[in-house]
Amino acid sequence: KKALKSGASKVYCLNLQKELIENYALPALKAGALYESKYNLACALSRPLIAEKQVEVARKEKAQGLVHGCTGKGNDQVRFEVTYRLMEPKMEVIAPVRVWEFKTRDEEIDYAKAQGIPVPVTKKSPYSIDTNVYGRAIECGVLEDPWKEPPEDIYKLTTDPKKAPNTPAYVEIEFTQGVPKKIDGTAYQPLELVKRLNEIGGKHGVGRTDMIENRLVGIKSREIYENPAGTILHLAIRDLESLVLDRESLRFKEALSLKYAELTYNGLWWTPLKAQLDAYFEKYHE
Repeated sequence: KKALKSGASKVYCLNLQKELIENYALPALKAGALYESKYNLACALSRPLIAEKQVEVARKEKAQGLVHGCTGKGNDQVRFEVTYRLMEPKMEVIAPVRVWEFKTRDEEIDYAKAQGIPVPVTKKSPYSIDTNVYGRAIECGVLEDPWKEPPEDIYKLTTDPKKAPNTPAYVEIEFTQGVPKKIDGTAYQPLELVKRLNEIGGKHGVGRTDMIENRLVGIKSREIYENPAGTILHLAIRDLESLVLDRESLRFKEALSLKYAELTYNGLWWTPLKAQLDAYFEKYHE
C-alpha cells in the first residue's frame, strides 16, 4: 500500500523467509560468521537475497534501472550494488537518497512528509530499524551517543532481562553436519526451528547486542541487535565443535570464520572466495 501510494505502478511482495534461513543464515552459521565477534549478520545476509530478487523482477518487467534507498554512509549501498553489477552489469543503478545528499535524518523525515510518503518514524523517535525473521537492527536517534543506555522501548524481540522469568529454560539442540535439526528431540524445518528459538530466547532476554561497529565505508556506528535464535545457535554449535573437533581444525577455523564474516558484511556474498569457504565448511562439518 505504501509503495502504491508513493507512486509505484506495480508491487511485488515476496515471502523469502525460508530462503533466507536455508540459503544464507545456515551457511553463515556453519562458518561461525560473527562480524567483529559479535554481529551474526542477520540484516547483512538479507541484502544479496533482496538484490537478487530485485534483478529477477527487473528482468521480468524489462526495467531500465535498479533502485535502492540507501544513504551514502551505510554498508547497504555496497551490498545491493555489488549484486546488481554481478547480475546485470549494464543496468543503470539509481540511488536517490545518496545523490540528493540529505544531511540529517530529520531532513529525510521532512521530505517524506512533504511528499505524502508515510514513514514509521518521527523526529522524537527517528530510529532506523531493520527486521527479518533472523534478527533485528536498530540505530540512529539517541543511540548515536555511546554514553547513553538504549531505551527499553526499542526492543521488540527480547524481554528485558530484569523482567525475564526467574526459572531458566533448558534447550537441547541436535545438529547434523552443522545444520540444526531438532529442539528437545522434536524435529523442525530450519525456518520453524529459528522461529521457535526466537520465541524461547526472546522470552528469557537472550540475544541483545550493543556494539560500536566499523562500517565498510570507514566510519564507526553504534548498532543495537536482537538475535535470539542466532545467538543460541552460534553458542551451541561452537560448544559442539569444541567437544568433537581437534585443536588444529578449531584454531584454523577462527581465521576463516573472520574472513567469511567480513565478506558477508562487505557485500561480497557472490565471490569465488566465499564459495570456496562454503566448500571448506561443508567438509569441516562432516
